[in-house]
Amino acid sequence: ESMGLRDRVVFAGYVPYEHLPYFYNCSTLFVYPSLYEGFGLPPLEAMTCGTPTITTNVTSIPEVVGDGALLTDPYDTDELTEKIYKTISDAEFREQLSVKALRRAYNFSWKKTAVETIKVYEEVYDK
Repeated sequence: ESMGLRDRVVFAGYVPYEHLPYFYNCSTLFVYPSLYEGFGLPPLEAMTCGTPTITTNVTSIPEVVGDGALLTDPYDTDELTEKIYKTISDAEFREQLSVKALRRAYNFSWKKTAVETIKVYEEVYDK
């Protein structure tokens, strides 16, 4: 509020899972500077919607998002600010990031996860 962003930034609080795609698809940018994640599902969900994503460069997130998101040091607010500004102010850059997000997210699906899990079970069972 002190920065005059009240009308431009939404702090939604809890959002039911089934409503998340609406938020991702209506967003100019998804920013997720998390300090710890087991997998990093929220950035992947945003990327699946083609939402340009900025997230943290720690824990498992870089492995999940690959080149489909901008990575930042979660402790470096200047770096995060610069990446947010670049993404929201440069439409061409934002579109390129959106395309990269969709390409990377294509590598993940629940069906693919299930098929690969079954393969592991079959390998273990056959031994």
